[in-house]
Amino acid sequence: MKASPSDQRQIIDVAAFDQKTTALNHTAATLPEIAELVAVTTKSHNARDLRIAAQTEHNDVKRELLRAEGDVEQIVTRITRDEARLSGGSASPKELEQLQHEVGTLNARRAELEEVELEIMMRMDEINARISDLQAQEAELTAQINDLEIRKENALARINGELEAIAKERTETLASVSPEFTALYEKIRASNNGTGAAALVAGACTGCHLSINTVELKRMAEIAEDEVVRCEECRCILVRGI
Repeated sequence: MKASPSDQRQIIDVAAFDQKTTALNHTAATLPEIAELVAVTTKSHNARDLRIAAQTEHNDVKRELLRAEGDVEQIVTRITRDEARLSGGSASPKELEQLQHEVGTLNARRAELEEVELEIMMRMDEINARISDLQAQEAELTAQINDLEIRKENALARINGELEAIAKERTETLASVSPEFTALYEKIRASNNGTGAAALVAGACTGCHLSINTVELKRMAEIAEDEVVRCEECRCILVRGI
């Protein structure tokens, strides 16, 4: 294929635009904010899951506390009733003795139940403290996520602005390049890891960065300027005279 020296020089400009585009896309995909977002979001989800588990535990323990309070209330009711009978003086001596024994037994049982109730209340306090701590963690992590989202969007906006400007320059540059030569460049670029053209500088291809052998360099020097040359190693368009 033949292409004017002007077209060949312009295709090098296009290749430079494509390299910048690739680099910017890589930068966009590997923004540090993205990795930080993943890490912080994972922490936030973990804190949320732990909070939900703690709230479920809280509900279970609350039901347990209500049962314990009910047990204590029943004992107190019985003690109050027996003490009222004792102070009424209408019971026989044997009944009074039985009532006194029952009141003593009930008071001992009440002490046991109140100890259980206290232990449950202490567990409730610990769970409430844990829930509060997890809620604070969630709030802090949410603030971090929001900040990272803003920073990520700002960075992407800057990158997208650069990409739009490069795309415009690329289109304007290709407007004056022959369609056949452009098609060859695009075909090579698609099959060559994004490198469609490179300059011949100091006897080496700037695409694969390998030196061209002396025989090939001599052949290139002897053929017409409008003859399209390909690198023997990476097969990209090799532009001379840059």
